[in-house]
This record gives sequence, C-alpha cells and structure tokens, in this order.
Amino acid sequence: MSSVRVLVGTRKGAFVLTSDAKRERWDVSGPHFAGWEIYHVKGSPVDPNRLYASQSSGWFGQLIQRSNDGGKTWEPVGNKFEYDGVPGTHQWYDGTPHPWEFKRVWHLEPSLSDPDSVYAGIEDAAMFRSTDGGQNWQELSGLRGHGSGPRWQPGAGGMCLHTIILDPSDPNRMFIAISAAGAFRTDDGGKTWKPINRGLTSQYIPDPNAEVGHCVHHVAMHGSRPGVLFMQKHWDVMRSDDAGDSWHEVSGNLPTDFGFVIDVHAHEPETIYVVPIKSDSEHYPPDGKLRVYRSRTGGNEWEELSKGLPQSNCYVNVLRDAMAVDKLDSCGVYFGTTGGQVYASADAGDSWAPIVRDLPAVLSVEVQTLP
Repeated sequence: MSSVRVLVGTRKGAFVLTSDAKRERWDVSGPHFAGWEIYHVKGSPVDPNRLYASQSSGWFGQLIQRSNDGGKTWEPVGNKFEYDGVPGTHQWYDGTPHPWEFKRVWHLEPSLSDPDSVYAGIEDAAMFRSTDGGQNWQELSGLRGHGSGPRWQPGAGGMCLHTIILDPSDPNRMFIAISAAGAFRTDDGGKTWKPINRGLTSQYIPDPNAEVGHCVHHVAMHGSRPGVLFMQKHWDVMRSDDAGDSWHEVSGNLPTDFGFVIDVHAHEPETIYVVPIKSDSEHYPPDGKLRVYRSRTGGNEWEELSKGLPQSNCYVNVLRDAMAVDKLDSCGVYFGTTGGQVYASADAGDSWAPIVRDLPAVLSVEVQTLP
C-alpha cells in the first residue's frame, strides 16, 4: 500500500508528516533544526530517501542539509554559493543601483533523473546547481547575465528566485520565476535564458507591459503537458499554452485574484487550485474565511472549497511554496499557513482537515508519494 510523506518548512524548524494511503492519521517528526528558518524542504523524485533542506539564520548564515533516510537523520553539506564573474548591480526600489548579494536559498529542486543533482533558487535572484549531492554549487550565470538583469528589483519579500520547474520531456528546458522580475525559460540547460512575460501587466512599474519587472508569485505545471503553465501573479491568475511565450488571464469569478500559491491536480491537468488573499496590503483571506478555489476548466470558472476550513475570524496567509499535491488515486491536496496549520484534503479539495496545528509559521509544503 502506498504512503505519503509531507515535508514542512517553518520559521523555526522542519517537520516530516507521514501517513498511509487513507491519510486519516498522521505521525509527526520534528522539529528538525529547531529555531532555524527552513525556507524549503524537498525530496528527490527518483530516490524517496534523499531529501534536501534550506536552513538559514541571521546569525549563522545559510546551510544546505541532506538526508539519505527520508528525514530520520540529516547532515550539513555545501554552504558555498558564489556569484560567477563580476558582481554587477540590479535596480533597487527607488531605481538606484544595488550590488548583488547572497542572502538565502528560497527553493531547492532535485533533478528528475539523478538524486545527486539539485538546483537552488536564491536571493538576490540567481540559479545554482550541484551535481554532488549539495556539496558544491555552481551558478548558472547566464540567468543573472541576461541583459535585463540590472532592471530587476526586489518584491516586498526580497528579490528571490522562488520557483524552479523542470520539464520532464526535455532535460534542457527549465522555467523559473523571480519576484520582482518575472518568469524566464531556458532551452539549453541554463546557458541562456529568455524572459517569458508577454501578456503580463503590472500597475506598479512605469511600463506595465515591460519585458521584466513583474512580480510573479508562483508558477505551476502538470508534467504531462509541459507547454501549459499556470501563474499566480501579484494580481491576476494567468495561463500560458505555449511554454510561457504568451499569457492570458484566467482569474474569472475569483473573489480576489491576489494570492501566492497555485498548483495542479496530479491526474487532471485542467484542474488547478489557488488560495485567494484579500489584497497586497492585507495578507489574509477575504472576510476572514479561509477558502481554496478550484477550477476544473484550467481557469476562468472557479468553485469555492471551504468544508473543514475556518469560516470566521481567520487571518492567516498561505505563502508561495506552501501548497502541494500527492499522486494517489484520489489526489490529495495540502497547504500550510502562517498560523502554523497544515491542512490536507484526501478528496481533491472537496473536504479538508488539519494534519497539525500550532506549528511555527509555515514557509513551504512539499509531498512525496511513497511505494
């Protein structure tokens, strides 16, 4: 019988939650790295025992932790991330130049074919790769060297490379997203990159249709259709049917099209999920009601999913890496909140229940479906 492992990164440690295929009772392991910010934890898709975690602290800097036994034990590996070549500058909030700085690892994306290969998205925005299990890291400098780099600037959470999507049909194709620069694609394994933001509009930049400068919050893809992308932007839910070359809005009847997370059903590539947040200044659910919205049509038509979720006096946020799905026959959907709850639905979102409550603020949620 299959089982599920949920990997949770929080402001004060990591937690590993496990259950059988019924997903009714959960075992909780943690906190691992108690007191440290764990921005992201993710497992290898080819080795279920290999996990990577981004561990950071204002006092001690950035570490990468690796587990070879599914999170029972961990070992610190490489912490050496250096920008290649001349550091250069990017644009700050007021338009003045600001030197590139390494601050933290926001996202880890293990290879689809090799457990020792893993990508890292960092702040200030850059892409790194390790081919030896996280011991050593090399920048894919073609991204930061793109001619638009000096025009990137930080979003409210920093200038973070927070999304990395690997194309299962083409090992040389990857998609990334940066706040606040936009989405980019490489077709040659990271040597060169192309901005893929045509169709995005942003009200806070001088040219709302600019090539770069858009605050993209998250991008999702179903592995069976690598040319179809879904995006939750600073405002607007967007869709691309041509691998990001163009986008169109699919916000439809959502109560608000501001939010951070977006994900795709494991078996239904036209079924997508978002969690609407009231606004960019009020980071909590509209009317204090925590609701997930599902579209079974790839956007535009949305249905409210609230059974089991708090429907009064709820003022939590759901951050950009804090939603994931499992691959069981009845697709499970999971998300974590800044109030420390992790909610799960074993029926594709029709009903919800908390796995755990009162964790530190949840930064990321990832799921492994185990044999």
